[in-house]
Order: sequence, then structure tokens, then C-alpha cells
Amino acid sequence: MKLDDAQKKKVAQWIEEGLKLGDIQKRLDQEFKISMTYMEVRFLVDDLKLMPKDPPPPPKAPEKAAPSMVAPASGPGTQEPGNADADILPEEPLAPQGSGKVTVTVDTLTRPGALVSGNVTFSDGQSAVWYLDQMGRLGLAAKQTGYRPSAADLQEFQMELQTEMQKLGM
Repeated sequence: MKLDDAQKKKVAQWIEEGLKLGDIQKRLDQEFKISMTYMEVRFLVDDLKLMPKDPPPPPKAPEKAAPSMVAPASGPGTQEPGNADADILPEEPLAPQGSGKVTVTVDTLTRPGALVSGNVTFSDGQSAVWYLDQMGRLGLAAKQTGYRPSAADLQEFQMELQTEMQKLGM
């Protein structure tokens, strides 16, 4: 379907306004009585050498408030002003650190439904069962309900698992 110059300018304006292709398709039908499929609208926008705008990122949901930092009072016995780490004290005590090591073992007898399986102990002492299914998906089942390992532990787990798999020739 051919559009005249005024209609093409209107489509370009809609793209500038941030309308999506589906919205443009509806407006073409409503305002110009031109019925087009979604794919035809895609081709039209491409032919006009227009690039739809990405929608603005959604506003971030308010996360759990991070512990606020409090600077100590100045006076005798306080830290040197050049030591930024010593100038800031957290309100909440830090969580106890584990051994800092993630250990991965591979089962000699693979669990049913898995290509390979084993156990993992995270740096905080929590343990879980891991498995790799026939589709290549990695599963992790913590022994403590609701437990989620830290991002650093997960990354170390994946690296340790890769090392163990290489030892097995996988």
C-alpha cells in the first residue's frame, strides 16, 4: 500500500513520539483508514529509513534501603582524613564471612534424569545438590529451603564445575 508524503511525515512523527509498530498500525487504520499487517508496517518503517525508539527503561523498584553510612565525629582520636575507608562506619554489622571457598563434587552414580550431578558447598557453609539435565540446563537445589547463594559464590561454583567437567572429559 502506498502512502503520500503527508502520511509518511505523520508516520515519522509517530516514530519520533516513541510509538511502537503496533500502535502505528492502529493509527494508520484509525486516521487514514489504511489497513496494514504488522509486518507491512515494519517494512514501511524500514523503507522510510526510520528507527523505532526503545522504550524508556522502567523506573527501578525501590530496593531494600542500603545501610546508610555515618561519618565519625571529628576530634582527638579520630582517623586521618585521607583514609576514606576508616571514615565510614556501617550502621548494621556485616554478615559473617565463610571460608571463601566453594567446593564442588561430582557423583559417581548420577541422579535419575541427569547427565551429571553432584554436590556443592558454598563459602558460607550451605550446601546444595546440582545437576545438568539432558537439555544442558544446570539445576541447583539447596538443602535449606529458600537459600540463595551470593553472586560471587555462584560464579565460583560455575568455574569450579567447569574445572570438574574438564577433568571428566566433558
